[in-house]
Amino acid sequence: MIEDRLVTYDDLSTRRFLWASVLWGAVGMLVGVIIAIQLAFWQANGPGSLPWIQFGRLRPLHTNAVIFAFVGNMIFAGVYYSTQRLLRTRMASDFLSAVHFWGWQLIIVSAAVTLPLGLTQGKEYAELEWFIDIAIALVWVAFAVNFFWTLVKRNEKNLYVALWFYIASILTVAVLHIVNSLALPSEALHSYSVFAGVQDALVQWWYGHNAVAFFLTTPVLGIMYYFMPKAIGKPVYSYRLSIIHFWALVFLYIWAGPHHLLNSALPDWAQSLGTVFSVMLWAPSWGGMINGLLTLRGAWDKLRTDPVVKFFVAAITFYGMSTFEGPMMSIRSVNALAHNTDWVISHVHGGALGWNGFMAAGMFYWLVPRLYGTKLHSERWANLHFWLGMVGIVLYMAAMYVSGITQGLMWRALTPEGTLLYPNFLESISASRTMYMLRMVGGLLYLSTFLLMAFNLFKTARSGRPQTSTVTVSVQAPQAERGNLQLLFSPVMGLLVFGFALSMALGIKGSTAGIAVLVLLALFAVWVRRLRAQGVGVYDGKPWHELLEGKALLFTVLVLVAVLIGGLVQILPLVFSERALAMERQPTPYSALELAGRDIYRREGCYVCHTQMIRPLTAETLRYGPPSEAWEFVYDHPFQWGSKRTGPDLARVGGKYPDLWHYQHMIDPRATSQGSIMPSYAFLADTRLDTERIPRVMNTMRKLGVPYSPEDIS
Repeated sequence: MIEDRLVTYDDLSTRRFLWASVLWGAVGMLVGVIIAIQLAFWQANGPGSLPWIQFGRLRPLHTNAVIFAFVGNMIFAGVYYSTQRLLRTRMASDFLSAVHFWGWQLIIVSAAVTLPLGLTQGKEYAELEWFIDIAIALVWVAFAVNFFWTLVKRNEKNLYVALWFYIASILTVAVLHIVNSLALPSEALHSYSVFAGVQDALVQWWYGHNAVAFFLTTPVLGIMYYFMPKAIGKPVYSYRLSIIHFWALVFLYIWAGPHHLLNSALPDWAQSLGTVFSVMLWAPSWGGMINGLLTLRGAWDKLRTDPVVKFFVAAITFYGMSTFEGPMMSIRSVNALAHNTDWVISHVHGGALGWNGFMAAGMFYWLVPRLYGTKLHSERWANLHFWLGMVGIVLYMAAMYVSGITQGLMWRALTPEGTLLYPNFLESISASRTMYMLRMVGGLLYLSTFLLMAFNLFKTARSGRPQTSTVTVSVQAPQAERGNLQLLFSPVMGLLVFGFALSMALGIKGSTAGIAVLVLLALFAVWVRRLRAQGVGVYDGKPWHELLEGKALLFTVLVLVAVLIGGLVQILPLVFSERALAMERQPTPYSALELAGRDIYRREGCYVCHTQMIRPLTAETLRYGPPSEAWEFVYDHPFQWGSKRTGPDLARVGGKYPDLWHYQHMIDPRATSQGSIMPSYAFLADTRLDTERIPRVMNTMRKLGVPYSPEDIS
């Protein structure tokens, strides 16, 4: 039985998110240009009396604005537009759509206010304080409920590939955010991570890497799978490759976080896991790139004539470059050279500006004329945007490649006698100054083309009027299904998978783990053979995955299982074992004033330029002292290892210089360190320390397991 239904799509939400993305993209990139200028010319940090405009506070604002404001709103615009058309139904709740939009913008404004004020948790890409984290979770839940509710009321039985990536993104981001944001408030505007030291580092980069994976990559891949075929007028190149791309990416990505902590105090087994799974990511990532590019087959003329296609093809190419370079940088020997240098900055901006930025531009140029029932105001301006933007990216990336490799080689260089060839760290920063200026030019060029796009889109919208899309859809009443996969995904199999993951997480290694893997595979094979014998796995002549696409709940559960296994295996062993091992060394908790000092260090964003992790490399031990060990950080809430050295490592700087040196260094860094590009922190000399808050802070730390006695606190 077939019935016709009239469906009016909610394109108001799409328009709202699109224009918010354009606005916040301009703001985020402007702040990026400002901090690029500050690195090229330290004077741009101000006179030392205006802390809220200094690099340490603006850099987190830049990253949050670009990732969560610009790309986030772009993702939501694409998801709201494509989901309704793929499911042939309106979003389930206009109210939840409005809550999602206005709540997300309020969170962005809160970040723009709190970060320059120094209200931060001091964890990269997760700087926002506890009360904003709660708001993020609530708004994300509203988005998730709206999305999955729409899946339930859909008028299209099977889920298209773009929707697979949306499902994975929504589920995984929720898990990542909630776990990494677990914190105990010490005051209304201040909190401490519940994790400490090595645990906190692993959880943070499990989150940090997978924020890149499941916020900046998988939802944008979903957008690619929808908008690329639409722009070309041809179906995606390979359905089978889409299946392999999706499941391999979702399962493998979650394991790769530890590659941010290679050659650190993280246990070797965790580092090795990160390396192995990062290298394995080459295959599915490039499978997705190939699938995207070959969708253009037979329509190559569009690449010359259509600016939308130019942006999409360039974006997919940058995705391929970034996903080749990431695994390469996860190899220990390459990581030893690249980590903490500007090479990493080049890598991440290739993804942000090339993959995310160009994909957003292509989507905007395709969407706005359709949302307003008109033609693009100027294809000539769009083409100019493409070529000048490409030049800006190349300038930026090339400058940071040269700077990063120069820094890595200078830090490692030894004389024939085995001493440091460049003992003064600032020699490497001085060698990078020209590259910082070139990076600034590239950033300015990219920002100017983004503003050109914004004006072009504005003129396009002004020439038309907001459209309301109403379609008639024919819906067939569901029929009884012949064959299913319920046996394969029964509670027994689910318990087997969960039990194996838990056993690995609790530290079962070696031959026992190998036997567990073999048993699991054998049971899986028996189950599949049994199902095949019964004719299960085929539905009206269709393959089993197409059947799975018609079962949204089952599909969602399987995605969640695939994601959670990696997190369990990585995180639980450290939760159960690392603190106990560290306690054998009996580390000394921070004194009251040291704790207050760490809060100031965190507030000023010092971790964005300094590391506190000495790697077991010859040149590093010669320069900084003995390698860092896990037990040293057991009371660090949060950890402050850092990931970029614009200044030297500070792990063992205590006692190295007299107090007067430090005082002068904070007032005027150039007075003690010729060639430094560090801002002046003269305002600290006139800022009174609030000692009344220290007992509250120490009590919070005590609740987190730091052994402060009542006498220590009093």
